[in-house]
Amino acid sequence: MDENGLRRRAIALYDHFTHESRDRRAFMASLTRLAGGVAAAEALLATIAANPAAAAMIAADDPRIRSIELNWPTSATRKMKGYSARPATARGKLPVVIVLHENRGLNEHIRDVTRRVALEGFTAVAPDFLSAAGGTPAGDEDLARDMIARLDLRATIADGVATIRLFQQPQRSTGRVGVVGFCWGGGLADQLAVAAGDHLAAAVSYYGPPPPPAQAAKVKAPLLLHYAGLDQRINAGAGPWVAALKAARVPVTAYEYPGVDHAFNNDTAVGRYNEAAARLAWQRTVAFLKQYLT
Repeated sequence: MDENGLRRRAIALYDHFTHESRDRRAFMASLTRLAGGVAAAEALLATIAANPAAAAMIAADDPRIRSIELNWPTSATRKMKGYSARPATARGKLPVVIVLHENRGLNEHIRDVTRRVALEGFTAVAPDFLSAAGGTPAGDEDLARDMIARLDLRATIADGVATIRLFQQPQRSTGRVGVVGFCWGGGLADQLAVAAGDHLAAAVSYYGPPPPPAQAAKVKAPLLLHYAGLDQRINAGAGPWVAALKAARVPVTAYEYPGVDHAFNNDTAVGRYNEAAARLAWQRTVAFLKQYLT
């Protein structure tokens, strides 16, 4: 097996582990057999898994942005906590972009993405959707994934809709709120587009699992959808979802980036990150958000 074939099979194993089985022992046993030994398996894993210690593109203390930790109620009995950033020189109200995290929770990579959004002229808010379960566990992505899998989806969507409506209030923003989500958060972006109605002004989903096509008629916000060409697991449902949105006359633009993997935007995973595709998708995302939010 050549190096590319080995990497492709390793990514398939890893995606099955992180999105379906969540059985690390079984995953490592399979990866060890594939790689030919424990040391080789660990080296291979380091190239395809996200590295939580990777340097941020926008440092937390970058003087161009102001960031804060914050919390807010989503119902009489539920509260969310999260992270927010905005341009340091901004005065007055800005449109809000809600950044929806992957199935690793609100980690340093998503905080970095939140700062990138802020530098484009928005107030960026990254909720921790594990807030009700005590928050994203520090340094334990396996536990975070298990916690995400146990979330009540209906309550999670309700938290997201309540957050959109809260930040739509005139004292918090210009009244224009959009979302951008990645992986699990990409799926949530689609779900919030279904559930939030005309409270949501725009939604961007990066390689998110789509909702049932029958829900497309409920979507009121324009959608921008990014898909990875090699991501068979997600792409199997992408075509019917896009077709249903178009049939419902929802403004939707979908791009498939050939030859790249699921999570191609995540620069902390060196074996998946594709700089050219990530840059192009980001340019399209920023232009889309500015079109519909400003």
